[in-house]
Amino acid sequence: MLSHINVGCGQDLTIRELAEAIGQTVGYAGQITFDPSKSDGTPRKLMDSSRLNALGWQAKIGLEEGLRRAYQDYLQYQATSAPRKDINHGYHQN
Repeated sequence: MLSHINVGCGQDLTIRELAEAIGQTVGYAGQITFDPSKSDGTPRKLMDSSRLNALGWQAKIGLEEGLRRAYQDYLQYQATSAPRKDINHGYHQN
């Protein structure tokens, strides 16, 4: 029995590269800064997808396309969803 299966596309990238890809996808024109005094986490972030690949699965789209599709889905959801009335969306209620 498999305890877990990693899903990845075989591409290793840094957090900076991921942040920049997300920024480009959403049209963020600001500066992305990092605090070099903080730990940079795990040196490698490459998922081992060999178990999943052995079952016949292969990534069909790359990271950039996946980000673009996910963002488009998010925008479409936001455009078609009415705000819930039971949640304070940052507005003060008097």
